[in-house]
Amino acid sequence: MADGALRGYGVLVTGGGTGIGRACAEALAVDGAVVTICGRTESSLTDAVDAIRPGYGGSVHHVVADVTSEDDVRAAVAATVANAGSLRGVVANAGGGGGLGPYNVQDLGQFEAVLRLNVVGTMLCVKHSVPEMVASGGGSFVGMSSIAGHQNHLHFGAYTVAKAGIEAMMRNAADEFGRSNVRFNAIRPGFIATEMMEFVSRDGEVFASYLRNTPLAPASDTGVGEPSDVAALARFLIGPESRWITGTAINVDGGQALRSGPDFSSFIAASLGDDVMAGNRPAED
Repeated sequence: MADGALRGYGVLVTGGGTGIGRACAEALAVDGAVVTICGRTESSLTDAVDAIRPGYGGSVHHVVADVTSEDDVRAAVAATVANAGSLRGVVANAGGGGGLGPYNVQDLGQFEAVLRLNVVGTMLCVKHSVPEMVASGGGSFVGMSSIAGHQNHLHFGAYTVAKAGIEAMMRNAADEFGRSNVRFNAIRPGFIATEMMEFVSRDGEVFASYLRNTPLAPASDTGVGEPSDVAALARFLIGPESRWITGTAINVDGGQALRSGPDFSSFIAASLGDDVMAGNRPAED
């Protein structure tokens, strides 16, 4: 798709130092965008900047920022505008999970932290990017959801709630700012081979449940998606070809949503026990 169609586009990619975020930054820069990536770890950001080879006059810059900090998000948006002269797109990729387990053992602090990282972090990006995109004549905002946002993922705690919240935010924002030519869409990755998913053993039951429930798995060498698969969609949604698409969520999951989410029960039950998994109170320490 790279033909220079994004030449001069200023785009912010959060969580852009690794995995899906880095792949998105590369796909955008290769097609001419002036990309600013942000994240909490500067070494990952500088490694990404050094590795990406932009095309059509594109470039990649970085700024250290935590999306849960409003001051940091404000600064990251400002840096993107300074680097490109305008803001035409945002890929709000920064996010993550934690606190695997049934709801009767969820730790409140962990639960709130996952919601803050995913939902609040995305909201702050919307808040501070919209005025700049309006001033630029329009733009496109991509929120990073997950198939967990609309399909049961047992024992994922706050993660499923957070991703559903991002999708609701994208729909509402699409309605609010359509008149200003600012579009909002969400991407729903399935199992993507990133650092975040390395904890899932490739010879265990959890991974097997992914393969069983992914129609395209037999046609793939690895049975799972790659960051570049998500990045290709992000580039399309940022670009002019998607000018009439807003307020939707698109799966990049090999068809897994047609069947069932993964089953992490075997991963968790060994430490919690069947009684706790069934909803009983944990034994007192």
